[in-house]
Amino acid sequence: MNSSEKLLEKVIGTPADILDKTLDASKQISETLTLKKHIGSAKNYWKSLGPGLTTGAADDDPSGITTYSQAGAQYGFNLLWLSTFTFPLMAIVQEMCARIGLVTGRGLAGSIRQYYPRWVLLSATFLLFFANSFNIGADLGAMAKATQLLAPHLSFTSLILGFTILSLALQIFTSYEKYAKYLKWLALVLVTYILSALTMNLDWNEVLQKAFIPTLSLTYNQIFLVTAILGTTISPYLFFWQTSQEVEEQILQGRTTLKLRQEETTTDEVKNMRTDVWSGMFLSNLVMFFIIAACAGVLYTNGITNITSAQQAAAALKPLAGDQAYLLFALGIIGTGMLAVPILAGSASYALSECFGWKLGLYRKLKEANAFYGVIIISTGIGLIINFLGFDPIKVLIYSAVLNGLIAPVILVLIVTMSSNIRIMGKWVNSKVVTTVGWLITIIMVLTGVATILSFLH
Repeated sequence: MNSSEKLLEKVIGTPADILDKTLDASKQISETLTLKKHIGSAKNYWKSLGPGLTTGAADDDPSGITTYSQAGAQYGFNLLWLSTFTFPLMAIVQEMCARIGLVTGRGLAGSIRQYYPRWVLLSATFLLFFANSFNIGADLGAMAKATQLLAPHLSFTSLILGFTILSLALQIFTSYEKYAKYLKWLALVLVTYILSALTMNLDWNEVLQKAFIPTLSLTYNQIFLVTAILGTTISPYLFFWQTSQEVEEQILQGRTTLKLRQEETTTDEVKNMRTDVWSGMFLSNLVMFFIIAACAGVLYTNGITNITSAQQAAAALKPLAGDQAYLLFALGIIGTGMLAVPILAGSASYALSECFGWKLGLYRKLKEANAFYGVIIISTGIGLIINFLGFDPIKVLIYSAVLNGLIAPVILVLIVTMSSNIRIMGKWVNSKVVTTVGWLITIIMVLTGVATILSFLH
């Protein structure tokens, strides 16, 4: 080896060194490209999520959290199986609603108005309005109480007024594009419930076993609670919101007329919708799973079996599960309330506006859709007033459940028949399996409605 070769070897290394460095560089490049690919896939997945994600997240509102907390506190892990049982049921219902919106270019109330007697639509719409107003009242109260857990010096009146004004301002004065992004990111607040459960020392073997093996004692109290869970999970306001948001998304894409929206629905649109809907419903039921598990593993095992509100569940967790779980649980109540209240008010407004042929849509400004925004304001205002009339918040939820129990089966019959009608849906009509499952869900909700009414009269 001459002197120049030795110098070159000294500078860049032996051939073996060069090979090792080349392989290391190739490996790093490959890992970087793989990471970028995964990040790109995650970004595309996030972009594909929209109405389905926010609808699923809104299902876990403070009233739902109260129901799930009571299920865990009163019966331990025994009702955990409902989180897995209801997942495909609610996903199938919401997918039918979304397909109706995509294909008809109308919201659910608009489609019902087109194909069914007006009295059916009027009855369901007004029941929906009052049920949602009661639910808004319960959620606003829970948000204020949860905030007081973190900041006791703040008054209940100022908090509930603040949440009401903030919610209305976001709906009325924010463009739909920005508002939809706000709801989408706010849905991530549900992760707090997963994190709070993971901070606890739970028996995960028992948790997983109870998640798939049904346990039911058929006592009055347990039947009532199962009814409440089903009513909270498969709720009429979610049907109307999902369908209307699919239409809002079409308008955002430039399909501003009914004719444009009724043009042939593409395979990609339906594929993206299904990804969105099933992802949203999965998140919703995953959170239900962790709330029941957390309250079962901590409250039930320590003899705390009577939870009457979401904020009481948070407060009860503090001495048993620590400040971290308590803080995450309380923040979740506030965040889910901010997500659910606009959706409750908005779904009622979409239904009433389509019922009477008013101009509607969050993409419109206040002066363009006075009646639409007026319904949102009135519904939220009724919810606000309920908190100052001395009603028991649990009774408010019961009244809401009774109304939902009356509405859900009727609306489900209309949803299944419309989505199964080839003249309405064309090639996107239900498959026989989906139609069968749809009728099964309807029967379950009929029984749920009857059970809710009987429980109320008991």
